[in-house]
Amino acid sequence: MGGILIKKQKPIQIFSNKEDQIGVNVVKSPVKLTILEMLRDGDMEFDEIVSNTGKSKSTISVHLKSLREDGIISYRMDPKDNRKKIFYLKSKYLGSVNVCDNKEVDEVKSDFLIDNIVNTDEEFSLLLFHTLRSMLIQEGININPILHDTGVRIGEALFNKIYNPDLDIFIENLADFWKNKGLGKLSVDLGQIIKITTVDCFECALLPKVGQPVCFLDAGIFEALFGAYFKLPVNVIEVKCYTMGDEQCTFEIEPVGVKKS
Repeated sequence: MGGILIKKQKPIQIFSNKEDQIGVNVVKSPVKLTILEMLRDGDMEFDEIVSNTGKSKSTISVHLKSLREDGIISYRMDPKDNRKKIFYLKSKYLGSVNVCDNKEVDEVKSDFLIDNIVNTDEEFSLLLFHTLRSMLIQEGININPILHDTGVRIGEALFNKIYNPDLDIFIENLADFWKNKGLGKLSVDLGQIIKITTVDCFECALLPKVGQPVCFLDAGIFEALFGAYFKLPVNVIEVKCYTMGDEQCTFEIEPVGVKKS
């Protein structure tokens, strides 16, 4: 006799919309979650949504209407065909909550906290950050979008403090700031794609090994700093992380719109 196949439930998604004081919306419907996952990747025309979800037009219409009434999405008319609607996200994606049962992770157990927080000389505020993030991971709460946006704000505020028109000096200033603030040791390889490597990363060194990168705060800071330096949007991707079992965190930074030679 075959086992029972249990379909994994999609993480609940949380959106914020200040317009008309709608506030925070929590989305649980599997169909709505599928629609929102697609719209987070880009705007989509109605028939595309129907085709990609595999649901009927009437079902998708009901869900789109509900999401519009909640202020999460909106639409505009297709400039090439005013009979068609193109839907897009109107709200800011804050994060998600995985409703699956999670076992207690080692990083929030008493022995770990005593060895790595209580009995160390590290600043308590940084170690408190580790513990809080470990608890969020244990409870299945993903706040990566908020951490990224927080990093962008920090990077914007930091830029003028470390800026120098000489890129090498600019990077030296960044490395000094990183070290002096106890954020880890930072090294940079320059090229068409800039690679930033940090060791002793403050953001993830004590976090559970979740198998995916988690340094969204750092990524946001680098995105703001190098975007401002190059006066271009930049893509920042973390390709190595302590939480993936690596001994360092590595970020690849590439300006958007620059032709590769």
